[in-house]
Amino acid sequence: MAHASGTAADGFIAADFTHVASGVHYRVTKDNGQVWLLYEREGAPPDPELKGRQELRYFIGSGKRGRTFLFEQQGYWFEAPINWYSKKQIWDMAPNFQSAREMPLTLPVDPGCLHCHASDVAHSSPQVRNLYAGAPFGQGGITCEACHGDSRPHVASSGKVPLLKIDSLEPVRRDSICLNCHLEGREVVIRDRKRAEDFVPGDNLFDIATYFVYRSENGAGGRATSQWEALSHSECKKKSCDRLTCTTCHDPHDSPTDQTKVAFYRQRCLGCHNEPGFAQKHHLENPDCSSCHMARPPTNDIAHEQVTDHWIRKHVTNRREPATTGGELEAINGTVADDRDLGLAYAQLAAGGDEDAGKRALALLERAEHNGGEARGDHELHADLGFLEQMNGQGPAASEEYQMALDADPFDSLAAGDLALLDARKHRYGEAVQLWKRVFEDDPAQLGAGLNLAIVECGLGEKTDAEATLGRILEFAPDDEEAKDLLIGVQSGARKCDSH
Repeated sequence: MAHASGTAADGFIAADFTHVASGVHYRVTKDNGQVWLLYEREGAPPDPELKGRQELRYFIGSGKRGRTFLFEQQGYWFEAPINWYSKKQIWDMAPNFQSAREMPLTLPVDPGCLHCHASDVAHSSPQVRNLYAGAPFGQGGITCEACHGDSRPHVASSGKVPLLKIDSLEPVRRDSICLNCHLEGREVVIRDRKRAEDFVPGDNLFDIATYFVYRSENGAGGRATSQWEALSHSECKKKSCDRLTCTTCHDPHDSPTDQTKVAFYRQRCLGCHNEPGFAQKHHLENPDCSSCHMARPPTNDIAHEQVTDHWIRKHVTNRREPATTGGELEAINGTVADDRDLGLAYAQLAAGGDEDAGKRALALLERAEHNGGEARGDHELHADLGFLEQMNGQGPAASEEYQMALDADPFDSLAAGDLALLDARKHRYGEAVQLWKRVFEDDPAQLGAGLNLAIVECGLGEKTDAEATLGRILEFAPDDEEAKDLLIGVQSGARKCDSH
């Protein structure tokens, strides 16, 4: 954990590979202490020419599983489009972009990722999650405070004031310290007026967020960091109840070497399986308990990675678990989810194309809106209700919900962008332009809003504004083919910019 982040120079790994699907040749090089991402594609049809570079400032990932790098542009922080995958010792595209036809250069750095990989993380701008006044974090790696809380009283008293005693906490607060970074879920909903980055050791994580999985899901569901979900199915966990936690088997301050890890983890198993004679008769020919009881299948969400299945079953297979793609959601860890949180979880599935989830979400969120006294100030609830109404062809109802979302949070880009689309369809182009302008000026990664803005500006005869908008898109996303084609058309006159 101490090596989970740092300066790009300290975490440098050279790269030189070509992504076949997009035809982009990537290199990561080091020059005079600076690390650079260089990208290039020759202009042989049908692939357009591309060439540029970005200075990589920080790295994320200890290298045990992988590593990515961060770069900054005009105060906005992004992840590099390529990742180092340690298990296979290869460079490849970032997760979910293996088949991308264009270079993804606007992958926003998420505050939640920073909080799990770095220390002294800065607060991002209220307008957009990846805009920082300075460096996104003050110290690389995970420090003592991530688990033991504020160390200032301890340091000021020369150690007389103790750090947080984790083992003295009630089990859910003790476990929350690990789960804050090592719990994924199929969908995660942040509770109203909470922020994930506000968690501090000693908090109950489930007061801040609700984690959902499919009721029919097997264990970890093939997700790379969902060990806790699988462990909750385990007989080891069920029979030991709250005595079994992450640190029963894992020492957060050290890791066993390759030569000692089999014996190390076997002793952890024998701590519970300690009946007389068990250790002397149980498979002495293979002391590696995990090789028989903890499968290591490939993950479904991260390429070139495996997940250690913490279900701890008698009979296991290393075949990839098929991902569960639909059905009923349930909150994990015994959490009782209210209509709002469950509705938002289904809405997240609906955004991915699950029509049945959309129906469930609409019913739940409408009930939450009518029954909850604080619902009016809940921008996320209104934004998702607007999206669901829009998908159902209920434009006026969607517009009303989006406006309530913006009344609660003027920086809600989902609500503003979708409300602009509805305004444009009603030929209210002035209102649409103002909304899309606000979204795209605040967040240049909102490429759809930028492109819509440029199209309407051109249609209103505002050629110069359209060119400026398209130029800004290409400044942040130089491989956006639609923006390039539109800019060429506007500049050449093939695309007429007039209000007639």
